[in-house]
Amino acid sequence: MLGQRVVAILETGLRTATYKLATLMALIEHCIENLPVNPDDTLRVPLPALAHRVLETYWRQVRPFDGHELRQSTQPRARILIATNEFRAAAGGAGSVEIAQLRAPAAYQTAIDEIVLCLAQQPLHRLQRLPGAAGSDPFLYDDGFLHDQVSRSTLRAHGDAIELRPGVAAGLARLAGLLKPALEIMWVEDVRRMNKFLDAEVPDVAGHLFGRERTALSAVREPFKEAFGPHCFYCRTHLPATNPIDHVLPWSLVGIDGLSNLVLACTRCNGDKAGALPAVSVMDRVLQRDHEVLEDIATALQWPTQHQRVVAAARGIYRGQPPGVPTWSGYKQRERLEVSFPPWWA
Repeated sequence: MLGQRVVAILETGLRTATYKLATLMALIEHCIENLPVNPDDTLRVPLPALAHRVLETYWRQVRPFDGHELRQSTQPRARILIATNEFRAAAGGAGSVEIAQLRAPAAYQTAIDEIVLCLAQQPLHRLQRLPGAAGSDPFLYDDGFLHDQVSRSTLRAHGDAIELRPGVAAGLARLAGLLKPALEIMWVEDVRRMNKFLDAEVPDVAGHLFGRERTALSAVREPFKEAFGPHCFYCRTHLPATNPIDHVLPWSLVGIDGLSNLVLACTRCNGDKAGALPAVSVMDRVLQRDHEVLEDIATALQWPTQHQRVVAAARGIYRGQPPGVPTWSGYKQRERLEVSFPPWWA
């Protein structure tokens, strides 16, 4: 029911920007990483945290595509894209928002402040409204204090946050695997509509928008080999010079590039795992790696570990799965999701 209502809102009417899609994707990821213990609980969502996730999404998308800057709004001033581009320029072309934040903290805060205000004035108070309706249907969160001219002081008075209604966080997290692909399809359609040069002959637009090419991870390869040995994390086979780097928690669920979510992999395991959810035992081994070693690599590369974020995302993803779902435990191996969990689960 929740998923049907979300899709109905998005499929009705003509979107003038991709901001609604970005906001909903950010909400889903926030729910996964901050899932309440009780699935019927509410969840407070800080607007700066939501803005950070939106910034992460557009960070990849503002790169030129086929020599063009992609339009993502029919309006003359696309505030979120402008804020993203200005931050990218200040950070000197860093590969990720986390790295850019380390390089240019003041510019990061300026971008977050602008995106927070834009989210509050535009997509957040329209996300639950059907075209032509007199008001919204606040089935996700109370948007009564949000409007086109909402001020920063009003946002501060409401704690710079929205609160998801009871059960919504658990519902969005549970539906992530279905909703996120649907949102990506809508997003690609919108971008094609707003950019007339994108006809059927233009190659992988979806790959450009959603990081199928992903952050360039090659800088991680040699430090990981020196620290952990030149072996596949999963099967321990010896690795060639140009082996893949794998996102343990699937990129399709949470786009976390932190070192705590990356491992060395062989081509065989990397291809077989693809976007599958790893077994809890695999995730346990990943999180038991030497934190000090990862932090040393992070310092040398200026590449964050994001350890706590990985733990939170893993906890939320597994909690949101029904008992007994198949998980990936190794090449051509699957195991049902276990009932008992390691200490990081608590």
